[in-house]
Amino acid sequence: MESIDKIELVFLKKEDYSELKAAMLESYANMPEAYWREHHLRTLIEKFPEGQVGIRINNELAGCALSIIVDSEKFNDKHTYEEVTGSYSFSTHDPDGDKLYGIDIFIRPKYRGLRLGRRLYDYRKELCEKLNLKGIVFGGRIPNYYQYSATLSPRQYIDKVRKKEIHDPVLNFQMSNDFHPARIMQGYLEGDKESKEYAVLLEWDNVYYEKKSDKASTKKSIVRLGLIQWQMRLYKDLEELMQQAEYFVDAVSGYRADFALFPEFFNAPLMSEYNHLSESEAIRKLAEYTGEITRRFNELAIAYNINIITGSMPEIVDNSLYNVGYLCKRDGRIERFEKLHVTPDEARVWGLQGGEKITTFDTDCGKIGILICYDVEFPEVSRILAEERMDILFVPFLTDTQNGYSRVRNCAQARAIENECYVAIAGSVGNLPKVHNMDIQYAQSMVFTPCDFSFPTNGVKAEATPNTEMILIADVDIDLLRELNQFGSVRNLRDRRSDIYCVQRMR
Repeated sequence: MESIDKIELVFLKKEDYSELKAAMLESYANMPEAYWREHHLRTLIEKFPEGQVGIRINNELAGCALSIIVDSEKFNDKHTYEEVTGSYSFSTHDPDGDKLYGIDIFIRPKYRGLRLGRRLYDYRKELCEKLNLKGIVFGGRIPNYYQYSATLSPRQYIDKVRKKEIHDPVLNFQMSNDFHPARIMQGYLEGDKESKEYAVLLEWDNVYYEKKSDKASTKKSIVRLGLIQWQMRLYKDLEELMQQAEYFVDAVSGYRADFALFPEFFNAPLMSEYNHLSESEAIRKLAEYTGEITRRFNELAIAYNINIITGSMPEIVDNSLYNVGYLCKRDGRIERFEKLHVTPDEARVWGLQGGEKITTFDTDCGKIGILICYDVEFPEVSRILAEERMDILFVPFLTDTQNGYSRVRNCAQARAIENECYVAIAGSVGNLPKVHNMDIQYAQSMVFTPCDFSFPTNGVKAEATPNTEMILIADVDIDLLRELNQFGSVRNLRDRRSDIYCVQRMR
């Protein structure tokens, strides 16, 4: 091959037809009539110029990709090539459709091996994202199938190609470019003897697709988190405690944070008034404040335009004591979450009961999960939340010693990796000498990420100074999670062996 001075991606023009025909005849030498006529190219360019591109090497046409937009609901699982192209009239092109349909893609033989096909596929993906389409779809030929059709069904053939037991130049290449086989279509392309007229419907999902809505709303990609590392100190009453809480809400909202995260049992200083009672009686008195604190946080969320995760507080339901928290959204709505796993100390000293509610929460910044302290040490719970497409997991915690903190920290970081999500943890520092069973606290609030090229190498986005009262502000990019799920070095969620194990709810 002559030396390459210039490679460029170009939009096809009507004047390119003679070169296009020659390139197709070379590329489809085994199918001599499989070339587009001049009026086909003219129609495609008129209907959808952005979808018709070529690659030129030293100003010579080396390959092409032709596409249309279709309404995916109009074509069932058994459509043919003739049907999807409208008998080659391309009347099926719908500017308001939801899928980019690949009509053709080919590279001239002498230019193969230069990864030009990858460039064309990458362009299609960028175009799909630019036009906010759900994805790309096309019928892929299986040109080596004729060699195995006497002994293998199309499904068996594809399975062996997937396992690298059989090489299929087209299917192997398409799967290496992140297209996944969806189904087999019989009688797809008339006259395709090599494929026995079978094709594989291949799909690529646009992770950035946003469903069109008439509502006046803005979906955020960059979400700003505000973590409050709360200093335990004695307060004379609820007013003084809420004054301090409002101070922190004001501080993080001043940085335009989308969330404020308070720690577990941040309101424990109010128990000092009941230190003359037993521990179990004192915490039940503390539970009397929960309704009023939640109401005030709701007012702060609206006033400061921020979503507040209230940490956790004791609450009595049907005379049973639970550890609960509230998500106070900036639109005024309130949602409740429960601590599912209580520690041996919480059960023995306070008589706490474990909750039963596992749920994700829809917010204006995407779907989030909230687990209280000990709950993050049980990976099954966060996996259930991840399966509901959680993007950010918030963990309010309270730990007295560094080894207790290390359990929460290390488990939280593991949850970020295995569930491909962000995890934010916030705890309390200091001591409460006048409150039984709440003597000292150790904390370092942090934001964890998955470990891949788009994230910090150690999986730590931001970290507070240990055992110091402060706020921690960190931005997380939700789009990076979408890319990780599709293109990551490892894909923990997609690569699970759901054929041999699963995690499921019992109720």
